[in-house]
Amino acid sequence: MNNQFVFEGRQKAVLGSLILLGIIRLVITFVTDDAYHTRVLTNFLHNTVFFTGVSFMSLFILAAFTTAYSGWHTVMKRGWEAYSGFLVVGFVFLLFLVAGVWMHWHHLYHWAADGITDISDPHYDAILAGKSGFLNKNWYTFGTVVIVSVWAFFAYRLRSLSLQEDERGGDGYAIHRKIKFVSAIFLPIAAFTSCAMIWQWVMSIDAHWYSTMFAWYATASWHQRFLDVPVVFAVYADLVRQRRGGDGLFPPPPRQLYLYLVRQSGIELRPALFGLDAQRYQA
Repeated sequence: MNNQFVFEGRQKAVLGSLILLGIIRLVITFVTDDAYHTRVLTNFLHNTVFFTGVSFMSLFILAAFTTAYSGWHTVMKRGWEAYSGFLVVGFVFLLFLVAGVWMHWHHLYHWAADGITDISDPHYDAILAGKSGFLNKNWYTFGTVVIVSVWAFFAYRLRSLSLQEDERGGDGYAIHRKIKFVSAIFLPIAAFTSCAMIWQWVMSIDAHWYSTMFAWYATASWHQRFLDVPVVFAVYADLVRQRRGGDGLFPPPPRQLYLYLVRQSGIELRPALFGLDAQRYQA
């Protein structure tokens, strides 16, 4: 069975229309926003951190499963490797936010305001001055540039080794041992640096508030969304394949998935959204 998914004209048209609609809405919001475009840049920060986090978690779970001698994940790892590639895109978006901190394009972070740590300045804030060793422009820049670059490097390295293993293979498992070695190095780095950057990017928006558990909750959210991504893509691709007359990966039609979503959401979902016959599939 050919597992290559091909976007046809209809899918491209729908996705292209949604992208165009998003750009139009972004421009409208930008024009009607306040002087610092707070609403646009707040959403930009939220979406950048969200998708960068999902990409990071794809890499983290891939490394964790490899280190733990998992076997089943090899079915999914090509997708996870592809998701981790978004780290490069996220890095570019985050650079825009870093530049904004220095050039005052945005005022998302109170701690980045001029004079906030100068006791002689009328805008002096004692709490933020006490946290200035961590909440400052230099640390924000260093953390974003260096740490995300390290994440992207590990994503590239593991992807390269995975392709080499496919191309050359061999009974000696030499390449696979390299993959495990690189994964083991990445795990502790990822655990500590992800917490630091979550504090910098998100929690420091309200720098007067602090929670030791915030990073873990945010990481758990990344992990949950990471689990959703391959499921959504797999189900969508399978439904499209079945509508084209091909063999599906799931028993057609996916009634159990539909019923599960109905039970979990508590909302009556239309079976037609899943390509199901309304009379045959009622919860």
